[in-house]
Amino acid sequence: MHSMYKRSVRRALAFGLCLFLTTGGTLPLAAQPPQQPPQPPQPPRPPIETKEVFMARARAQVEANTKLRPKHRRKARNVILFVGDGMGVSTITAARILEGQQRGLLGEENSLSFEKFPYLAHSKTYQANQQVPDSAPTMTSIVTGSKANDGSLSVAPNVLGNDFAAAALPENRLRTILEEAESRGLWTGVVSTATITHATPGACYAHTPNRETESDADLAKASPEAAKAGYPDIARQLVEFKLRPTKMNGKNSPGLEVALGGGRAKFLPAATPDPEYPDRTGDRKDRDLTAVWTQNGGVYIHDKAGFDTIDPATTGPVLGLFEPSYMQYEIDRPKDKAGEPSLTEMTEKAIRILQRGPKGFFLMVEGGRVDHGHHAGNAIRALTDAIALSRAVERAASLTGDDTLIIVTADHSHTFFMSGYPTRGNPILGLVVGNNPDTGLPETAPAKAKDGKPYTTLGYANGPGAVTEARADLTGVDTTAPSYRQQALVPLNSETHGGEDVVIYARGPQAHLFQGTLEENATFFVMSRALGFWK
Repeated sequence: MHSMYKRSVRRALAFGLCLFLTTGGTLPLAAQPPQQPPQPPQPPRPPIETKEVFMARARAQVEANTKLRPKHRRKARNVILFVGDGMGVSTITAARILEGQQRGLLGEENSLSFEKFPYLAHSKTYQANQQVPDSAPTMTSIVTGSKANDGSLSVAPNVLGNDFAAAALPENRLRTILEEAESRGLWTGVVSTATITHATPGACYAHTPNRETESDADLAKASPEAAKAGYPDIARQLVEFKLRPTKMNGKNSPGLEVALGGGRAKFLPAATPDPEYPDRTGDRKDRDLTAVWTQNGGVYIHDKAGFDTIDPATTGPVLGLFEPSYMQYEIDRPKDKAGEPSLTEMTEKAIRILQRGPKGFFLMVEGGRVDHGHHAGNAIRALTDAIALSRAVERAASLTGDDTLIIVTADHSHTFFMSGYPTRGNPILGLVVGNNPDTGLPETAPAKAKDGKPYTTLGYANGPGAVTEARADLTGVDTTAPSYRQQALVPLNSETHGGEDVVIYARGPQAHLFQGTLEENATFFVMSRALGFWK
């Protein structure tokens, strides 16, 4: 079974378990969700704008652009890289509309925080051996400057498959922007709503031909030979990461200064009960890596209460692992038993810690569950996590100044689309309601397809919501419900990535270098140039 297919199946099963736990044990059907009671009347729609409003809004944007000058040509002190995993253009558009509608607007005129950044470019996401890519080589491209192969983290493209022997050779290790920053005395950190050992954060500090080897137990399954030879798993590489030991608020900091996310099980032994879910244990066969972290001078936390005690002015290196696996989707986070910090809260904490570094910092922040929502064919979770990323970007921008390059991009897109000629302000998660051709005003009932049934604005080209027989009649179905899976065309256990270009948004020193259509790995060279690593 292809490695990407196996990963997709696991993601779909993980999403199903999440819904099982959060809906009292009732899993939704893929193409025929449960009938919902009639919804309360929607609030009055804001009036359609006049021609003067449309023209003034567009003119203001162009006038703002006339004032743009690449004034920030100097070196950046800090770089913050935001990655919305799977956040393609259609995701950004739908999230923009959803956020606007949540604020009482029609929605389409809204902008996410990073869409206001002055510079942007297209990013070509193909990889060394993939036309439509996996997250591992795409993030490798972004942080190392070289494209790579399916499943590999920061190893050269000549390393194919599970060739751990080749990956161990120094010439095949791709040095990352985080490693380069750490070696020059900058403080470094990674934040993710996925596991902190997942592909996107893992590519920043780890080197492996197989992204699935997050723990030593995973490594033993993937390659008994590599495990026997002592090749380090990804969690171990995080804890043992050491390039230029320094002092952090008077405490030893041998490697990363901040690591916040999910993935507790990859650090805890199989005999150790999870602190939040006592009926679950860790994955590891060897030792407790959280204990190793604290023995090296760091602080380990696992819940919101511990997170709140961290004082940026006094703390040593921080390892925060808030779930055994992925962190909760933003829509589910308030129901978490032990409490979890939001992506915005983790971003702010990481920035306030790293800002104390005497030479600046590099921080990577991932909205990892945008991707997982799409794989599950569940648009509302993908979009609310994209909105959460936008809020984290907004907070980061407010905490930093002109000495900080902020980049927002995606590693790849998804097969997610929006279509159907809905009227202006139509609920983005709802059924398509068009305009009456005679009056130009919204119809009073949803549009019907050739089968006589209504359909949604949002959908997927493939995935678990696929229709294999007669298409479900969505009349009376609450398509805005958290458990609803959008209908899809090709039946798959898990929806796949898309292969079109994604967008890079940037502000700050050297941000003007993001123009035109770039190779995805060009982002590395902008970051390294901004930090003065080359001229």
